[in-house]
Order: sequence, then structure tokens, then C-alpha cells
Amino acid sequence: MNTFKTGFLMMIMGGLLLIVGQILGGFQGLIFALIFAVGMNFFAYWFSDKLALRMAGAHEVTPEQAPQLHSIVDEQVARASIPKPKVYIIENDSPNAFATGRSPKKATIAATTGIISLLDRHELGGVIAHELAHVGNRDTLIMTMVATIASAIAMVAWIAKFSLIFGGFGGRDRGGGGGYGMLIGIGGLILLAVVMPLLATLVRLAISRTREYQADATGAKTSGDPYSLANGLEKLDAWSKRIPMEANQAVSHMYIVEPFHGQTMNFLNGEGMMRLFSTHPPIAERVKRLRSMSVGW
Repeated sequence: MNTFKTGFLMMIMGGLLLIVGQILGGFQGLIFALIFAVGMNFFAYWFSDKLALRMAGAHEVTPEQAPQLHSIVDEQVARASIPKPKVYIIENDSPNAFATGRSPKKATIAATTGIISLLDRHELGGVIAHELAHVGNRDTLIMTMVATIASAIAMVAWIAKFSLIFGGFGGRDRGGGGGYGMLIGIGGLILLAVVMPLLATLVRLAISRTREYQADATGAKTSGDPYSLANGLEKLDAWSKRIPMEANQAVSHMYIVEPFHGQTMNFLNGEGMMRLFSTHPPIAERVKRLRSMSVGW
């Protein structure tokens, strides 16, 4: 179900980009949007993992430097039957972790010093299993592609905003000219500048939440211990609120718990609105689902 939902949402995201190209320049704009998306995804495919690790301030560690963490990764890799990823540590007291990489053979797991000191071995094993699930499910590649398309739409929106301010976009020439044509041009600009980036953001966040649920389920299955992952998530939720993480918003969806507690969503009122604009599902719902699973799959 989660896989089907992800595919459907990605189709919507791709459709939004094509609509943006069509509005911007007709059929030629649509073709340009396709070429632009392919080019950006090619770049993201090869370099997004390096950029994410650099933005997080992560550094690679050897088994000698971090024997406990490597030992847990080795154990969970054997259970998941996937290649061992590179292991990185982020010097940060806020407990969190993420995975990145374009394929299971080119993957990396990064954990903060905070999460290593906070969780016990079983709980940290559950977290690592969750991150390995992202790798095995190729969520890292999926979310990179989604973020790239959303960024392309955001760039067009930025251009459209300047066109609104300075009267560009050729509003007088669209729709046959005159006042009617100008209204059509302004309407297209508003659609590009406001509506499209908002829709792209909502779709991107919905995909992110869906992949988190899937990674929880897969990680619980491969580790055979959904309760430890549930306990770990509760600890991470509590402590990340006490010690918010200063992280780049462009990579917030990659972390196992949202690193912006107390920094974002303060302008929103209502639980439903907060969920709609969140990169992660509610911890309580994730924990509930995990505790409904059987131990020792």
C-alpha cells in the first residue's frame, strides 16, 4: 500500500513539473521542464549524498574509532542481507540519524553523538535497522528525485515572483493581447509563484511521511524487534525537543525524527495543519503501529 501511494504521489509531482513547463512556455516549456528535471536528477543521483553529509557536518569513522556503532551496523546488515554502508558520525548532542546514497552498494549511515549516548544497544539497533530499510527500499534515491523536482518548481516560482513584481512573463502577448491577455498572464504567474510550489511541497512531504512508515515496518521486520524501535523513537522524540537540532531544512526529511522541534511549525495552529506540513508522521502513530507488530519475525 505504501509503495503504491508513493508511486501515485511521484506521478503527481512529475505532473506538476510538466504543468509548470506548459504554463511557462507552452509545448516548448514542457520539453524544457523535462530536460531540466532529467539534468537535475542526474546531478542529484551522483552528488546528493556528499552534499547531505557535508551539510550535516558528518565525518567517516572506522571500526577502531567507533566499535560499538560498527558492531550494531554489522549485526543489522546481516539481518537485512544488504551490503554494509559507510558509517559516519555527526558531532551533535541532539539525538538523530539518517541514511543517504544512490543505491545499497553506495550507501552511508550517519548518527549523531547524541543518539549513540542516549539509546541502548537494542534501541540503537532498531534505529539502524530503520535507516538500512531506507537504503534497501531505495528511499534515499526516491526522496532525492522528489526533492530535486520540488526544487525545480521552487526555482520557477522564484522567477515568477520577480515577473509579478516587474511586470514580466509577457502578459500582454498571451491570450490574444489586451487586458484579457494580461489577466491570463497574471493568473499564470500567480499559479506558478504561489499555487504550484505549495502543491509540490505538500506532495513532497506526503511522500516523505509514507516512506517513514514503510521504513519503520521494514526495519521492524528485519531486526525482529519492533518494540526496541518504538522505545527508541519515544526517547528521540522527547530529547530532540529538549535539544533541537540545527539542521539544513533541505535535508530534514532524511533524519529518523524531524530535527526542527521548536523551530518550525510555530506559526501553524491545529494538529491537522502541523501534520500536513511535517516531513515525518506523528511519533505516537509510528509507535502505535510498531507495538502492534509481532516480535521475532
